[in-house]
Amino acid sequence: MTKDAITDEQLEDIIFVTRNIYGFDFDGYSRASLKRRINRIMVLKRLDFFDLRSTLTNNKDFFHDFLNEVTVNVTEMFRDPKFFKSVKEHVIPYLSSYQHIKVWNAGCSTGEELYSFAILFEEQGLYKRSFFYGTDINHKVLETAKEGIYDLQKMKQYSENYLALGGGKSLANYYVAQYDAASISRQLKKNVLFSMHNLVSDGPFNEFQVISCRNVLIYFNPELQRTVINLFYESLANFGFLCLGGKETIRDPYLAKKFKAIDKKNNIYQKIN
Repeated sequence: MTKDAITDEQLEDIIFVTRNIYGFDFDGYSRASLKRRINRIMVLKRLDFFDLRSTLTNNKDFFHDFLNEVTVNVTEMFRDPKFFKSVKEHVIPYLSSYQHIKVWNAGCSTGEELYSFAILFEEQGLYKRSFFYGTDINHKVLETAKEGIYDLQKMKQYSENYLALGGGKSLANYYVAQYDAASISRQLKKNVLFSMHNLVSDGPFNEFQVISCRNVLIYFNPELQRTVINLFYESLANFGFLCLGGKETIRDPYLAKKFKAIDKKNNIYQKIN
């Protein structure tokens, strides 16, 4: 622990402040993860704990910056190609007879994963029948997602991911290169919507055939994980798919009985009860 790193008691104080002043509850978040991110903010902003608490208490604009830093997630297109290959092989064929398909990417960050689903569905002939919702609590990353403009240099890695899952075309077919930026094509954005949603406090808002939420639950404690998995269960249509990826699983025995494991390695489940 560095000299100015916050203590456990101080961390609880910050959680109390954000909940009681702004109505945002971090109580179910992993304490270790919160500590790392808050300590990073203190270093970047050159604040000690008392300055941090005072600024959080009195400056609403600072709270929004604080929230952006604490909740920011790193993402990329077709991250973990084996996961997307599994979706292609196990999920999409099941959906091929559906006339209307709704996909929810919860904790979508800057949008690359949701656009990846859109591309996958386009190549399998399902895009026109599908609508894709991306949600996050971080308004800053949602603005990037809505714009759909990314660093052109990153497209090399994204293209490698795409080819590794067996992509049918060139990833360049789905974006327009402009100087050092890559802009997702308008055609791919037609059936995509990004909006704010808080997994901690907001309820179901639609009925989905597919819900994807990867690298989010690892930041929650077991109780909040159960709450969020139950939210997904309530938001899924009968026989809908829950895609958690390699790092997360359904640990609660009661909830596990409500799903059938389609791919245990990539933690893809189907609602059965």
